[in-house]
Amino acid sequence: MVKYKSEPLDSVFSALADPTRRAILARLATGHSSVGDLAEPFDISLPAVSRHLRVLRNAGLITRHKDGRVRLCTLEAAPLQAASDWIETYRQFWEGQFDSLAEYLERTQDETKQNPDDQTQEPLKEDE
Repeated sequence: MVKYKSEPLDSVFSALADPTRRAILARLATGHSSVGDLAEPFDISLPAVSRHLRVLRNAGLITRHKDGRVRLCTLEAAPLQAASDWIETYRQFWEGQFDSLAEYLERTQDETKQNPDDQTQEPLKEDE
């Protein structure tokens, strides 16, 4: 199994837990943007947007730089790739579990077809 550093993943998942921050990242996925442009669609104060941006920056998900008087934000994909890799590990685990369950169900279904007289279960009754 792949080993992951817990702290960076913790901060990435914590940052992704907020819908406003996910929306900011979605906007940045189309290209860099100014802080003002990022704040525009949200019904929150500019300082609140700045706090969201700080969380994203601390998680390594964005970088901020000045271009004249404008602060531009850019998406950084590497932390998202690390989170995706972590999730992929568990997706493979669960797919293996589902495959095992499917095999078990097929096997028991085949056994039931071979021995139809072994059906001793009563039908389920509805609650009265």
